[in-house]
Amino acid sequence: MKKTFLKILSLSVMCLGTLVFAQKKGEKTIKNTSNELSVAAKKKALEAEKARLIKPYNPKENAEEKISQLVERAQAENKNIMIQAGGNWCIWCLRFNQLIQDTPELKSIVDDKLLYYHLNWSQENKNENLFEKFGNPGEKYGYPVFIILNKEGNVIHIQESAVFEHEKSYSVEKVKDFLLQWVDADKK
Repeated sequence: MKKTFLKILSLSVMCLGTLVFAQKKGEKTIKNTSNELSVAAKKKALEAEKARLIKPYNPKENAEEKISQLVERAQAENKNIMIQAGGNWCIWCLRFNQLIQDTPELKSIVDDKLLYYHLNWSQENKNENLFEKFGNPGEKYGYPVFIILNKEGNVIHIQESAVFEHEKSYSVEKVKDFLLQWVDADKK
């Protein structure tokens, strides 16, 4: 009788262990499925956001020629040039541009006091010569990255964008401070 009781007890413990394991495995499957759905939903939302944002980068543009023209204009207007390097594939690049376009105070600074250019880096056109000339800042900081040129076309500052991030956008105040810092800097 003792042996029968021990066998029943052993089988019960094994069955219970199997049920608990199966339940936990089922929970993991449910969690994994839930996470996969969550990732898929986030990806879909991100693609929808990208689709509605302005695409300021032109991979077909001759960026070296454009920057040369901007340097001539900067000399004539006594302004610095702010280059936003990145691409239309980069959600943070698009968000930064949208912030500038949608915030009158920032747009006014960019339009009136700086020359603002979007330097494309994408599979279609990596603008390797220019990026090399600027020290390949995207490799170090990611995108977008900002390259400030004085009116002579010399790099006076390179800035990563992460310091301006706030939630899923950028801090208006931090961006404003950054822009104003380079309005009159190194003008000779």
